[in-house]
Amino acid sequence: MKFDASIVQTTWQSPLGAMIVAATDKGLAGVWFEGQRHMPDNSAWRVAPAHPVLAAAIEQLRQYFGGERTHFDLPLDLQGGTSFQQSVWQALLAIPSGATTSYGEISTRIGKPAAVRAVGAAVGRNPVCVIVPCHRVIGRDGSLTGYAGGLERKTALLTLEKAAA
Repeated sequence: MKFDASIVQTTWQSPLGAMIVAATDKGLAGVWFEGQRHMPDNSAWRVAPAHPVLAAAIEQLRQYFGGERTHFDLPLDLQGGTSFQQSVWQALLAIPSGATTSYGEISTRIGKPAAVRAVGAAVGRNPVCVIVPCHRVIGRDGSLTGYAGGLERKTALLTLEKAAA
């Protein structure tokens, strides 16, 4: 992943643990649980909790975890990913809250039915967890498969969404 030089960050304490929230001048560029797999080195990013995109993202995340929001309305800056990754992340945005889909269904949806493993890799490197709902992707047999933030969090997010639905 390549991140724009204008990226700024803040930390927010979610019910599932601390989250790093990052934005550029173009939009929300990252949401990660602290220490999750594939989290970039953010040590050089400026801390700017008053940034309007960061403030809006944290407010919407509060509403989501409080069961008051099922859809996010934020500008996204996903330009750090390859065109393939961006197509996968856009497909994730189409999965409604309370629903799940498989990696194979995502690969078919983006017109690459044989690219199931590549889709899995792109899902795992989604830089905007929760808001770009990679947690809604499950195995073909319905099993909960890997989640960069941990399977316990994936289970908690799916449970929260089913309760809100």
